[in-house]
Amino acid sequence: MGLPHRAGLPEVSDYTGTVLRLLLRTSAFLTLAVCARAALNIMPLKDVRAGMRATGRTVFAGGTVETFQAEILGILENIGPRQSIILARLSGGPLEHTGVMQGMSGSPVYVDGKLIGAVALAFPGAKDPIAGIRPIEEMIALDNLPPPPPRAPAPLADLAALFPAAPRPPQGDMRLIEVANPISFSGFTSGTMEQFAPRLREFGLEPRQGISLGGASSLTMGDPSRLEPGSMISVQLMTGDMSAGADGTLTAIDGNRIYAFGHRFLAVGPTSLPFTRSEVITLLANVNTSFKISAAKELMGVISQDRGTAVTGTLGAQAALVPLDIILRESGRALTTYHVNIVNDRFLSPFLLQMATFSAIDGTQRATGPLSVGIKGTLEFENRPKPVEIGGVYSGDNGVTMQAAIGTAIPLSYIMQGGFDSLKLKHVSLTIDTLNTRLDLTIASAFASRREAKPGETVEISVMLEGENSAELARSVRYTIPPGTAPGILNFTVADGAQTSLAELRQIILATPGSADQLLANVSRLRASDKAYVRIWRQDAAWEVHGEELIDPPPSVALVLHAAQSLSQNRNSKIAELIIDSGGLLVTGSKTVQVEVKP
Repeated sequence: MGLPHRAGLPEVSDYTGTVLRLLLRTSAFLTLAVCARAALNIMPLKDVRAGMRATGRTVFAGGTVETFQAEILGILENIGPRQSIILARLSGGPLEHTGVMQGMSGSPVYVDGKLIGAVALAFPGAKDPIAGIRPIEEMIALDNLPPPPPRAPAPLADLAALFPAAPRPPQGDMRLIEVANPISFSGFTSGTMEQFAPRLREFGLEPRQGISLGGASSLTMGDPSRLEPGSMISVQLMTGDMSAGADGTLTAIDGNRIYAFGHRFLAVGPTSLPFTRSEVITLLANVNTSFKISAAKELMGVISQDRGTAVTGTLGAQAALVPLDIILRESGRALTTYHVNIVNDRFLSPFLLQMATFSAIDGTQRATGPLSVGIKGTLEFENRPKPVEIGGVYSGDNGVTMQAAIGTAIPLSYIMQGGFDSLKLKHVSLTIDTLNTRLDLTIASAFASRREAKPGETVEISVMLEGENSAELARSVRYTIPPGTAPGILNFTVADGAQTSLAELRQIILATPGSADQLLANVSRLRASDKAYVRIWRQDAAWEVHGEELIDPPPSVALVLHAAQSLSQNRNSKIAELIIDSGGLLVTGSKTVQVEVKP
């Protein structure tokens, strides 16, 4: 949606069957667990004792795995739901100087050559390198967890849905917390990092300036045999002109299966995130938390599970990334184009789209002062011939860039969290127009040509839109009252796109769509922000049935609908809707006038 020029203002089973299935599942679980333990040569938690001497593996420089020492101090039981932590004092290498570092999470720890777990937690700000080691049994148990239940789609207005993972507990010197994963960003503006860093830290990610991997063509598959327990890996979220990757340590390799981190990454559950081998450039000691500065190298495989105790994945697999193309223009003149690839994940993709949109706008515009942003874009899905159109107009003196970024990401968040596997994101494209001036209008007044009318007569609704510098735009629409309209009050509400969408779609967006087509239809019914809408309605009962409004049904039908708890009832019913074009300017506000229908 381009901006106008300023001058142009205008699934039944019996009890026995159920028991048998549970026994089979339990047997399979035990068999898999025993096989995994044998293959990995692990030491069960019950055999770990205080005073044991252990050896850990991690990378301190380049790609070489080095060893460090650990003294087992004890076991912290029930530190989480059915979770325990091995407490250990680390030593060796630079650890006396740096303490437990960000990027060490996942570093394997062995007793007599048997794997006991991975470095996963630490006390922030502590002088001594005391670490919490996640028992390896808890990490490999991830492979046997059932899939999470399907999620209902997030409300379109729920901004937190863009990044819904549960936040980490607050930091404190007396509390063990998960060792944060340093996440490297390249190609983003400093303003973007300032805006999103607090949110990223809430989820255990520490943003750092990174080294770009370049375009998708540079992400070639490497030799997985170069990885070993203790190697650094980087989970890639975005590549191309903008890139983002989170660093951690590989804990164990079992065939082509890998386990890493010793804690959640973003807690997104089943996913498909590419990961690379990574090399450490240097270590940076910090009075609060030290960290590794590293650079991602070639692709090694895909992270397929991101749960509370570890991330797991497959060596040699490849993740399908989603191309994101952004064309940025100012005053109609093309400025730059961004070619980016983002992970295809129902939670992460919308958040990354939000960040990329913000950075693209922030890269050319001032942070404060008048700004107008027009966005026109498409979301393409596999096996869907018609793309979903997204966009809007945003204008104001402050916060416009974030408004535009959130507005662009919300429809994608709603679609991808709808629970329909058939909706696979294929491509995202955006054209962003910016202008260093305000291009917005407020609905200042509305009035009807007559207060009373009969069926068959026409009512004219006149609307005055006002903007800065005494700008005015007069518009009018005509509505003919249908023959047979019952006597009573007709309401004519002139409102912006957001308020009109909320009035009509409030019940729809809170309900679970019955199909992928219905979900996409809900998005397509969102009103544009550069128009005013005249909603003609009465205070009659209406029900939402399969996404459509059933207005003022007969009493017998209304009784059946009222008994159906799955249906939503509105307090008013829409009769018609008319559109007022603003010439591409942002419209805000609402006014209502009434006309009485006479017999």
